[in-house]
Amino acid sequence: MLKSKMVKHTYGKNFGTLLIIFGATLSVFSAVFFLGLRKNEPRKFADLACACTNFSGEIDFLAKTAFFEGNDFEVPELAFAKDSRKVLSVALEERWIEVDLSEQKLRAWEGDKLFLESAVSTGLPWWPTPQGEFRIWAKLRATRMEGGTGRYYYNLPNVPYVMYLKNDAVPSWRGYGLHGTYWHNDFGNPRSHGCVNLPTAIAKELYFWTQPALPDGKSSVFANEGNQGSRVVIHE
Repeated sequence: MLKSKMVKHTYGKNFGTLLIIFGATLSVFSAVFFLGLRKNEPRKFADLACACTNFSGEIDFLAKTAFFEGNDFEVPELAFAKDSRKVLSVALEERWIEVDLSEQKLRAWEGDKLFLESAVSTGLPWWPTPQGEFRIWAKLRATRMEGGTGRYYYNLPNVPYVMYLKNDAVPSWRGYGLHGTYWHNDFGNPRSHGCVNLPTAIAKELYFWTQPALPDGKSSVFANEGNQGSRVVIHE
């Protein structure tokens, strides 16, 4: 009788151990499976604005389909347009850009003389455009931008006339900048993931007007000590 009780006790103990092992294995399997599914989801750029992985600045003439707000659509021909090289007069005063978040407007200045003014679309409340004084550190004629999640996921090839910004508080990898916009025409209202969305014609003007100066025949340029980026001031 004692032997029988000992067998039952041992069996029960072993069975309990097996259940624990099985449960732990199932948890690990579930975690691995879940992470595997997550790998197939669009990449999340919670800390990025207009993320870019190609800094060549070259137009991809084969990439003609974009995705934004749950819809596929054709990239307009405007994004592929060939640039006629603009020769701008040398400014006697500093060229700088002001972005007014409260008015949703951009103003480009030569000293205190207005060069141009335009309505823009800055960051939505949950993707705010940072405030402060910045410098343009890179200019790209075109690049693909991808980011967001769920219904906010976007994949936009050939974003035109990109001017990336940075300062001591907002590093370059955050991806904030000014750029042309072909996927909406709602300028004057916040619509972006933190960048300053510009009408493409305005972005083109600024792209050739700002520093660093773009060398002839090039589709990208990076600021350096001898070719510093223009100042950009963003405020409420």
